[in-house]
Amino acid sequence: MSLLTGCVAGPDYAGPPVVYSANRNDGFVRAGDNVSDTEPELAEWWLLLNDPQLTRLIEASLSDNPSLQAAQARIAQARASVRQEKAGRFPTLGTQATAIQGRLPGLDIQNSAPPSASAPASPKGKADDGLSVYNLGLNANWELDFAGGTQRRIEAGNAQAAAAVANVEDAKVQLTAEVANAYVNLREAQFRAKAFRTECELQQQILSLTYQRYQQGVLPLFPLGNANAELELLKSQLAEAEADTAVLLDALAILAGQFPGTTDEALKQIFDVPLPPEQVAVGDPSNLVARRPDIRAAERSLAAATARIGVAEAARFPKLSFMGILGLGGTSPDDLFDVSNPSILAIPQLQWNFLDFGRVDAAVDQASAVRAEAVANYRQTVLSALQDAERALSRFGQQRSALVAFAQIKSQADGAADLDRQRFASGVISHADLNRTLRKQEQAATDLVRGRAALTLSWIALQKSLGLGWQTQAKT
Repeated sequence: MSLLTGCVAGPDYAGPPVVYSANRNDGFVRAGDNVSDTEPELAEWWLLLNDPQLTRLIEASLSDNPSLQAAQARIAQARASVRQEKAGRFPTLGTQATAIQGRLPGLDIQNSAPPSASAPASPKGKADDGLSVYNLGLNANWELDFAGGTQRRIEAGNAQAAAAVANVEDAKVQLTAEVANAYVNLREAQFRAKAFRTECELQQQILSLTYQRYQQGVLPLFPLGNANAELELLKSQLAEAEADTAVLLDALAILAGQFPGTTDEALKQIFDVPLPPEQVAVGDPSNLVARRPDIRAAERSLAAATARIGVAEAARFPKLSFMGILGLGGTSPDDLFDVSNPSILAIPQLQWNFLDFGRVDAAVDQASAVRAEAVANYRQTVLSALQDAERALSRFGQQRSALVAFAQIKSQADGAADLDRQRFASGVISHADLNRTLRKQEQAATDLVRGRAALTLSWIALQKSLGLGWQTQAKT
């Protein structure tokens, strides 16, 4: 028992290594003008997109996603393991019933024990070599923890349980971002399919008009072939967009813990791609390090690895255990009811493997190497988190600029379409020329929606990199 000796083997955990100091007082390198250093809200960032269908999908996923439920089950496993280690500090008490019948040649019980009045006499000149033992009672076992090995195991178990909680929180971050990504891509694919259908109709008209002019001898065969090739290309692009839509619908259903196809009816209506808010709060890198659940999971894994060094070190010290038996019994079944003659057995045992040919040293070295790996993993997790945030900020700023350019192109295409409609009404251009302009307008609209989706996806990646999307769990 470590309390008796005041000794706990192994190093005490002193916290993770400093990778990013909170005293630097500088923000993210790639933060643009539309980013503020205000600390962001921890959970439900998707509400800022103001899309009720997305909100319902994320809530369903957080409730029924099997992968998230598996991660939550690992919390229960880790906490049960801690309870098991804590129970190991106390004695165990059980009951036992024993009946032994044996014959050992050469064992003369009759001559080695005083005769019993109730025992039958053995034949003259023949040794009694039979053995009968009956016992019913209680047994107890207790091992004293001299070096604090049990305490270190409990520390490791608590740290691993906290890491499991952080892993669940990280799973929520990943899940919410994945659902939002699939939803935004779905809306973009649906609009793209709609635009390609419109373009196919316009190109089909162009093909028909070109064929008429070919039949009239006004055009050669070459323009007709080009018009048909463009139509076939549009059909292939439409098929790809429809396939993307089907795949994303199934992905959203699976993420919500449902069968493929169950979300088709609810999501068949086409809506605009949701846009993020104009101003985005990101905080600073030091808060990111303290907030991201994958970093906290890596830190708790480091604490567990440190405690396991103490578990290995505790094997150097002696172990004292006690076993006791209190019961009733003897060589006859009648002895089980004789309360005046209980059987009592106390067995203290001291074990010390002072000569193990380096086994404990090897175990300590292995535990130390595991801790060194945990330190490196923690540092890498922090650096990767900072890289994720900087990369997301850079892409978010770039997508804002790209969206402005797509909006200008769309505005110019709308103006050209309005002008060509007037020119067609005046008979200045042909129907085929008008359709080509209208196709360019559809292409500009598709590019604008693709730009909106890219901006929203980069914003989602930013929320994910900041470690948002989970709720603080109550400590138990």
